[in-house]
Amino acid sequence: MIFRQLIERESSTYTYLIGCENTGEAVLLDPVIETCDRDLKAVAALGLNLSFTLDTHIHADHITGACRLRSLTGCKVAYPADDNISCADVEVSEEAPLAVGDLTIRALFTPGHTDKHHCYLIEHGGHTQVFTGDALLIDGCGRTDFQNGDSETLYRSVREKLFALPEDTLVYPAHDYSGRRVSTIMQERTRNPRLNDDVSLAEFQQIMADLDLPYPKKIDVAVPANRKCGDCVEEAVEHMHEIGGKSPQG
Repeated sequence: MIFRQLIERESSTYTYLIGCENTGEAVLLDPVIETCDRDLKAVAALGLNLSFTLDTHIHADHITGACRLRSLTGCKVAYPADDNISCADVEVSEEAPLAVGDLTIRALFTPGHTDKHHCYLIEHGGHTQVFTGDALLIDGCGRTDFQNGDSETLYRSVREKLFALPEDTLVYPAHDYSGRRVSTIMQERTRNPRLNDDVSLAEFQQIMADLDLPYPKKIDVAVPANRKCGDCVEEAVEHMHEIGGKSPQG
């Protein structure tokens, strides 16, 4: 497996480039519209062909690069089936994994940050990696106060789906605001201040209720654009730049 972790600095969003060594097929997970050219250069430099884009959920802090990448390369746009995104070419779910060459990307339905959020699991070469989107961050988690989020649902998603994975599973989040790149399931079970094994549901709900985060600056532009796979007029992208700043995920 060919793997690269890329970052968009303004929103601290990680985009993951995952490629099959045998077939040269690749997927970009959670691409950002402003970094499409950079991402395509990375694909080309590795001798890969972009077959898919894939998003973990409808993002509120940036516009996905899915539609732009499709227009530039002819790749297919994949989204979680539950999101009912009409612009998607491929729908993934726990019952319908995504095949990228010889690689299989399994979806894990993990609502709570949003009501349709999915994580993605790759088991390859004796190693397991999980791409957790905003459901589980390093020493944290995504907020639960918009897009039909719910703290109890997120708690159960993390405990029942993510913390049930092998302890040495590598955890790759969609964001990190401190420059950290990777964790493990065991590290999050023991160190995550919100979700470690000793935190009860009631305690987690209180933690999330007390965050008192501001309304996300970009949500009113980003969410409608992302429901169109990022197929938005240039004015929307320009407006995102004018808004500026990071949208706190909690």
